[in-house]
Amino acid sequence: MVAVFFAYFALVSIAAGVLTVSLKNPVHCGLALLALLMHVSGLFVLLNAEFLWAVQVIVYAGAILVLYLFVLMLLNLKADERYFHSSYLYFLGPAVGGACYVLVLLLRSPYGGVKGDVPAAAVLEHGDTYAVGIKMFSDHLLQFEIIGVFLLGAIIGAIVLAKTPKSIEDVTGKK
Repeated sequence: MVAVFFAYFALVSIAAGVLTVSLKNPVHCGLALLALLMHVSGLFVLLNAEFLWAVQVIVYAGAILVLYLFVLMLLNLKADERYFHSSYLYFLGPAVGGACYVLVLLLRSPYGGVKGDVPAAAVLEHGDTYAVGIKMFSDHLLQFEIIGVFLLGAIIGAIVLAKTPKSIEDVTGKK
């Protein structure tokens, strides 16, 4: 039964990922991204990683997707359709090459089947959340803080891009 759920979550995740990058309407892309994030969270449930499931739903499907849609609405994009989505043949070659490259990386990965270094007794005694928190705030604290600075920079950049430029007449007060 787990194999059936895995196949469902995996196939819908792949389809939603393809739709996320291939749809023309940005809001439809956001909905496809929501479907992708929710199905990836289903894969976390199958792996008995309830903490990662909750983080995936709350942080990514909730906060990041809302921020993404908010920025799309602020920017009011009016993309020229003749440049984007005009010919899928130009994207087919790089897409197939990228997929083959990812497949080779997955097959030759040195981390395939490697277990974590947190003792099983600590996980059973304190739970998954405690083990993830100890690992994240001890070994990976610098990376965690750097991601926070990058997100702050992205928010500031979105605000700067969303501001409408003032005309010369508005600045000088002369007409």
